[in-house]
Amino acid sequence: MQQKASEDQDNGQRAVQSVEVGGRLLLALADSGSPLPLKELAARADLSPSRAHPYLVSFQRLGLVEQDAASGRYALGPAAMQIGLACLHQFDPLTAATAVGEELARATGHAVALAVWGNFGPTIVRLFESQQPLHVLLRVGTVMSVLGTATGRAFAAALPAERLERAVAISHGVDVGSHAAPPKGWRKELEAVVQEVRRHGLARAVGRPIPGVNAFSGAAFDHEGEAAVVITVLDHEDRLQGDWNSEGARAVREATDAITRRLGGKVPALRS
Repeated sequence: MQQKASEDQDNGQRAVQSVEVGGRLLLALADSGSPLPLKELAARADLSPSRAHPYLVSFQRLGLVEQDAASGRYALGPAAMQIGLACLHQFDPLTAATAVGEELARATGHAVALAVWGNFGPTIVRLFESQQPLHVLLRVGTVMSVLGTATGRAFAAALPAERLERAVAISHGVDVGSHAAPPKGWRKELEAVVQEVRRHGLARAVGRPIPGVNAFSGAAFDHEGEAAVVITVLDHEDRLQGDWNSEGARAVREATDAITRRLGGKVPALRS
């Protein structure tokens, strides 16, 4: 099979065209979730069956693809699994999210925060300053209110209620070491949050808990469908409109999608 080198128009780097073509077959198999016959697999990779077949023969020799003898269908092979597992062991979700967060802050000029679910609830682990002064009491290590902040609500819409109960109690002033229950009615408030995030794909805070400051938050999901990190954009209301279809809201949706893709995840259906 003849390999052709092509030059990347964006950065001048040389690439092997045949590797990119063959890679489309592997990506199609990964996306399908089940073995595929040659004709369908080739179509998904935008190739003819005759052109796809030599690639599949080579991939079989490498263990990247295997073919069922009875049905003739192709599936990812053991070598592909080894590569995937190695990637999972090496990959740090926060590293992937940090690159996206930095770019989001640079492109929008807004402050950007990354949060993970910690022992006491949503916890800020990265902060990128806004281009214009924004006076908020937010720093790395801050634990956010579950239902009172956009960051917390983005997590709340993605996590089982059982995982939220203690964090909700803490955010309502219950002592960390106490086993007291959260306030009555919190599950009803939670369901309203879930429905809002389901409709808009984001959580929002308009002028609360910080007067004059708006925020949008979105959860990014890993390969197991877990909310791995929440990315939040916040800024003064004059610079960040609170409308669901605003430029800031769209930027956060795109950022969460980008992080989810980097984590190999797919956004799961939220609780009904």
